[in-house]
Amino acid sequence: MDKYMDLAYKEALKAFKKNEVPVGAVIVKNNKVIAKAYNLKESKRNVTKHAEMIAIEKASKKLKTWHLDGCDIYITLEPCDMCLSALTQARINNIYYSTKSNFNNNVSRETLIKIENNESTELLQKFFKNKRK
Repeated sequence: MDKYMDLAYKEALKAFKKNEVPVGAVIVKNNKVIAKAYNLKESKRNVTKHAEMIAIEKASKKLKTWHLDGCDIYITLEPCDMCLSALTQARINNIYYSTKSNFNNNVSRETLIKIENNESTELLQKFFKNKRK
């Protein structure tokens, strides 16, 4: 077993012992572990406390940036849509996982309803235009 996936598995065991879904995650940069985490969704009563999300928080704090360029993550379960999106936003290079998820991670299209709001669009455009100057 890959040494980083082995560390992720050890994190998953911690979750298992706490009666959490046993998922562990490890973020690595330049062959150095910068963050380890496991699921705490039930313990913290917080839907965002997936192993990946906690690992991103820890890595961002350690590197003092949310830009996790050059980092890889090792996860014991294929990430859900929320985590995959966060990993993409954090600019994680590679996502390695050991177990395929059997859950349907797709949001029902009936729950996504677009409401036109030009002010919101203009505000976002202005924000990013100012950032790119």
